[in-house]
Amino acid sequence: MKYRQGFTITGVAEPRHNKGFCSKGFTLAEVLITLGIIGVVAAITIPTLVANYQNRAWNTSATVFETKLEEALKTMNTQQTLAGYNNTEDFVNELSNHFKINKICKNNELLTCFSDKVYWGADAEEVDISTVKTAKDFGLDKWNTNIVGVQFANGVTGLIAYNPDCTQNPFSNQIKGTSCLAMLYDTDGFKNPNTSNKDVRSINVANLGKNSSYAEVNGVLFASAPFNPKALSLTECEQAKKDGAPINNCYYDNDYWAGAVKKCHDEGKRLPTQSELSKIASYIYNTEVTLGTTNGTLDYDKAAQIGLKFIQGTYFYIWSDEETSASRAYSRNFGPSNTNWYEAHRSLSDYQAICISN
Repeated sequence: MKYRQGFTITGVAEPRHNKGFCSKGFTLAEVLITLGIIGVVAAITIPTLVANYQNRAWNTSATVFETKLEEALKTMNTQQTLAGYNNTEDFVNELSNHFKINKICKNNELLTCFSDKVYWGADAEEVDISTVKTAKDFGLDKWNTNIVGVQFANGVTGLIAYNPDCTQNPFSNQIKGTSCLAMLYDTDGFKNPNTSNKDVRSINVANLGKNSSYAEVNGVLFASAPFNPKALSLTECEQAKKDGAPINNCYYDNDYWAGAVKKCHDEGKRLPTQSELSKIASYIYNTEVTLGTTNGTLDYDKAAQIGLKFIQGTYFYIWSDEETSASRAYSRNFGPSNTNWYEAHRSLSDYQAICISN
């Protein structure tokens, strides 16, 4: 074969080269390293994905359950069968006509309808359900009714207490009926983890079991377990005012005092006055405490008996209901050798609160 230049190509043809092909493969070490990285990433992400999925499932179940319960209670209101019961069992029997219940467990058989343990509150404290018997064990000491267990047809299990003071009006579509009951319910039935804000949810349950004990000191009936209130933003504080919480002024974000007021108000209770805090101080200092500063030795054993857990050698601060401005409110300070009242800034996060029974 001749080219124009006069050259002739003879012999073997030139080999073709595939420039896109690499003959070198992965080594075993490279494969193992890659698999190891994939395994580490999976170990980190999969539990989070599973937990997020489970939380969404619990939230969905709770929303569906409470929507159907509200529909049943509204129907009872329309039919005038919502109010007027003397005990929880009669109320639950009527509820079963509007919301399918497979099993009703009497007060002495609650554990046949509900798990024996629940992990309750921000600290997931274990509560023995065998000790939960009356509305008082839900933090509702004025209802004076027993608790009844239920197993709903949709798999939800629950403990219900009835409010004898609930009202009905067949001509009002504003009555949802949820004020007529308090309920602890488990969206997963008897399955774990039996933990509040996960599979366990509640309606109108202020406290649970041993966390709901009340102490009467010098005529003051109060929730014995202090709590750290959640701070309210300015917007949340204004909304709490509109909802009837006894707050006169809102000005700052991070308002812990307003958060304490809101929590007690939402539970049908209130913060103690300075006078009531003085009565509590009189008990644990074994002397008469006035509104001013009083010297004395704090009796840690007495304090523990009524649920006030002090760390020896340190001060303990409890909010009162007395607001002095948009930024300040009165509190009482409890120390090893003296107690006094103090006008504190409402943004202080280390102050605690107690709800007083109305």
